[in-house]
Amino acid sequence: MDWTNRTSWTEFVFLGLLNHTTMHTLFFSALLLTFLMALFGNCLFLLLIQTGSDLQTPMYFFLSQLSFMDICQIFTIVPKMSMDFLKKKNVISLAGCGIQIFFTLTMGGGECLLLTVMSYDRYVAICKPLQYSIHMTRRTCLVLSAGVWIGASFHALIHTVCVLRLPFCKSNVINQFFCTVPTLLKLSCSETSTYEKGLFFAGIVMLLGPISVILASYISILLTVLGMQSIEGRRKAFGTCISHLCVVGIFYGAASFKYMRPSSYRTPQQDKIVSVFCDIVTPMLNPLIYSLRNQDVLAVVRKWLGRCSRDM
Repeated sequence: MDWTNRTSWTEFVFLGLLNHTTMHTLFFSALLLTFLMALFGNCLFLLLIQTGSDLQTPMYFFLSQLSFMDICQIFTIVPKMSMDFLKKKNVISLAGCGIQIFFTLTMGGGECLLLTVMSYDRYVAICKPLQYSIHMTRRTCLVLSAGVWIGASFHALIHTVCVLRLPFCKSNVINQFFCTVPTLLKLSCSETSTYEKGLFFAGIVMLLGPISVILASYISILLTVLGMQSIEGRRKAFGTCISHLCVVGIFYGAASFKYMRPSSYRTPQQDKIVSVFCDIVTPMLNPLIYSLRNQDVLAVVRKWLGRCSRDM
């Protein structure tokens, strides 16, 4: 069929994640609860970092950035998905699709780069403790943070512009519950195989580049910790790293499965399930992992509770 004479779609319809059955309604309630927990947990974590005098360090500055990214990520996806489910109207404009793609790619890429910066912070803190205050100044932290946001935004903007310039005339039905680059590529009536290969390569670079830096940092940390004479020093050093390693493992495990699979091995149902875990469940887990295993954060919480009990 000759698609050149067809008008490009400007609106799309999501097939969505859920149907209006009893089981799916319960699952929607669970997702909504996860969203609220992620929102509450990350907002509380941000508040603790901003008000806790013991948490004014580079590590917690980067953690506050991570929480902000998680909040932006869930707000980009869940409210729209919830309104679609409740109103039974799964329509989104091309501009709305572009906004979703830009923000999800920015937050995903930003978290990828931020975890790398955080591993460097732990490397300097443990392997070069006497030089920590010299290397990780406030100016350095601000520059690293700006680099993360600019790099992630630029990467997202390139993909967003490239996708929105494509003609969409095959169908306007998206087999997802939010807009992604791969789902829109399937709807384009132009040749996209070259771009798909480039997208796959970019995903590999964005994942393998940072994970290589993280592995190098933690290999150096491990060698340094094993050389410590003090058992208490080893325990404290591992304690500051274990939360970060848990988040890195969850994020990169899910992201690798989401982005590095060839298109021939993808199914829409797999993509939906992985998207739920990456973009909704993970933002809920991050503040739990960092707060429950962090004595500094727990100490601030105990101070808060003690202050509240005295005021009552």
